[in-house]
Amino acid sequence: MDLHFILPTISTSFIVLSAIMMAIGLYKMFKKRDFAGHDKFMTLSAWFALIFFIIYLSKTVFLGSTQFGGPEHLVPYYVVFLISHIILSTTGGILGGFQVFTGKKRILSKHRKVGIFAAVIWFLTAITGVTVYILLYVLYPGGETSGLLDAIFH
Repeated sequence: MDLHFILPTISTSFIVLSAIMMAIGLYKMFKKRDFAGHDKFMTLSAWFALIFFIIYLSKTVFLGSTQFGGPEHLVPYYVVFLISHIILSTTGGILGGFQVFTGKKRILSKHRKVGIFAAVIWFLTAITGVTVYILLYVLYPGGETSGLLDAIFH
């Protein structure tokens, strides 16, 4: 099987797992008041997000990025969508790191203040990430694989 397809499939699976673990962690916190369960599932969510990022970064560095292979008239919409996903994912990664730090260090006042906002950003990141995957590998044939900026602004 082609690594240009299999690595994005694996990495996207990890981002989905991250979102599922986060949803369970939030449920444990808000419905069950199970702090240990919350910590366990949020930690799993963070690990799955990190595994996603390592696979994504490795694919991007070693194989390049895949250009949008859909119709030319959709390219501007795809680029705007992709840029919004990149902004969300960068923000989500930073907030996620902050949440892991404040949660593990028990700086709970800050952890609680940022928590819901960070979770919403991460869920939006996961949804837009899966959408990018579907656009690049399911709905349309993948375009050429090239450097990151060239793939974005093709």
